[in-house]
Amino acid sequence: MKRPALHRLAATAGVIRHWTDAQGKPACLDDDVVRALLQALQWPAANEAACRESLRALQRERHTVPPLITADGGGLFSLGVPGAPPRRAVCRDSDGHAQDLVVAGPRHWRAPVAPGYYQLAFDEAQVTLAVAPPRCFGVPDACAETAPRCWGLAAQVYGLRRAGDGGVGDSRAVAELAARVGAAGGDALGLSPLHALSAGVHSPYSPSDRRFLNPMLADPAQVLGEPAVRAAIGQAGMTEDWQHAETMALIDWPAVTAMRRRLWQALHAQAPQMAPVLLRDLAAFREAGGAALIAHAALSARQERAAARQLPVSWRQWPSDWQKDVDVGAIDEQIFAQWLASRCWETTRRDASAAGLRLGLITDLAVGFEPGGGEAWRHRRWLLENLSLGAPPDAFNGRGQQWGITGYSPCGLRRSGYQPFIEVLRATMRMGGGVRIDHALGLARLWAVPAGADADAGGYIAYPLRDLLRLLALESWRHRCVVIGEDLGTVPADLRQTLAARGVLGTDVLLFNRNAQGRFLPPQAWRTQAMGTTTTHDLAPLAGWRKGHDIDWRIRAGMLPTSECAAAQAARRDDVAQLDKALATPVPMPALAGPDWAAIRFVARSKAALVLLPMEDALGLDEQPNLPGTVDQHPNWRRRMPPADASVPLEPVLEWVSRHRSEGKVDG
Repeated sequence: MKRPALHRLAATAGVIRHWTDAQGKPACLDDDVVRALLQALQWPAANEAACRESLRALQRERHTVPPLITADGGGLFSLGVPGAPPRRAVCRDSDGHAQDLVVAGPRHWRAPVAPGYYQLAFDEAQVTLAVAPPRCFGVPDACAETAPRCWGLAAQVYGLRRAGDGGVGDSRAVAELAARVGAAGGDALGLSPLHALSAGVHSPYSPSDRRFLNPMLADPAQVLGEPAVRAAIGQAGMTEDWQHAETMALIDWPAVTAMRRRLWQALHAQAPQMAPVLLRDLAAFREAGGAALIAHAALSARQERAAARQLPVSWRQWPSDWQKDVDVGAIDEQIFAQWLASRCWETTRRDASAAGLRLGLITDLAVGFEPGGGEAWRHRRWLLENLSLGAPPDAFNGRGQQWGITGYSPCGLRRSGYQPFIEVLRATMRMGGGVRIDHALGLARLWAVPAGADADAGGYIAYPLRDLLRLLALESWRHRCVVIGEDLGTVPADLRQTLAARGVLGTDVLLFNRNAQGRFLPPQAWRTQAMGTTTTHDLAPLAGWRKGHDIDWRIRAGMLPTSECAAAQAARRDDVAQLDKALATPVPMPALAGPDWAAIRFVARSKAALVLLPMEDALGLDEQPNLPGTVDQHPNWRRRMPPADASVPLEPVLEWVSRHRSEGKVDG
């Protein structure tokens, strides 16, 4: 039975009915799922009449001028509104200089050539015109070389170790690691997300607000000095507990978080005695943060109070006037914590640059955020309501994934003038010389699951890829920030080519980089426009992959039936044999045990413009940071790097990567 109104509405609203699954087979959404997704997007579709009315409303919205329009430099753009064209269109740049736009046809103009944000005035209306450069700021731009072969490490920030860290990695541990990478001639240090988290949440990919920082990952001694911090720890009676936490292989997040909150409280109490220059800087930070900073601080303070009383931390379960229930002192403490975290990471960023890292820190941008957190509160008008982001079934997760996070609706982004997207880009790009966009497929489409449904009962929602890529390129140049897209999973046709054309580096993972016959691609066949790596935080390190540790964990977590264990292990043995065949080389390997020297050499010699070696593979570890699809069945986001005296020395590995990146020029 045909349902033309429903299907027309789906096509107009961006609900994708037909797609190709991970096995390359065509798939089609059930009409009931289509209706559920449309309803969640606030386009009622219960029957044909409702579909027709929603379609008319959607078309009316499409015929209104949005707050922001994107264009390529010197390219054509349209307001997209029917009727007589404006008599005159004038735009002003950021300096207030005005110019008449060239009319290029009915309701079409030619955009200025110079990239930037312009205020466009026509008749009595005014919109922002975002003019994009042809591509993102790239590795060659950062290095002033035509074909650079950059390299570095990738690390889970919380898992790093340094003396006196109190049981969790932080900004100073990153600075120390950056110095070691720089001394070996490296160019970059990739980091797990630094976003602010809700009280009680420890996954870096489930942030409360991506515009702000997680103070738990900052070392206040970088700003206030070691004596002040040590004194505060002692005064709080935490010295022994602080030292004990440093000996643990797995992070005890509740204990570590409680100690750090007590430390921040003690430091905040002493803030009036800080040096005048710091007091002035704190005041300037508060003024610059404005209402957004105060709102974040208020919500964070309310969340901490709720968590302490074992009450819900989601604002969706609070009374509507919850702001009245927040103490001014608690808000000040949160602002103080954000100031310290910001200044700590600025110090680390400068240290990385001083160490010789040409790209510096590469920060991670999570694909979404908690529906009950700060970002959702600030931009609640633009959200995907009653939908959870995730992924469809694939070879690694046969039932699909639900991540428990949300994002913005396509119409919400357009109505907001892309304000939330721009804010998050700016906040993340300020942190370093590069940004990795988690699940970059979300620039084109996101898998959304209706509330209460299983992950495989979701569907894809299309996003304004062209507009988002233009804004990404514009902000990339404004911040001189290289962009890496995690283009893994069920990738839409031609998306990788589209991202590459806009200067977004893809992600080539050794374990996935194979041809149609399953053979591993040689280094010279890897993409130049990509970041090359051995593995990711969602996969087993090479040592664990060889042993099938990830298969064992999936069985233990109930994700893989025991009846399929033998077949999975046999397939893994075949994969290991294939990899060893590809790695076969007469080059002598270091005698040190631990790292997979041949695999590291293989990736280092690839054509990728940038290679990032995960710390887990640099040290020859066999356990992965995260097992997707699990919560308590696996110690996700808790593993720490081994103590320096219990692991393979890092310097020989860095020298090995540096050597083979240089020698790889011959192969390139």
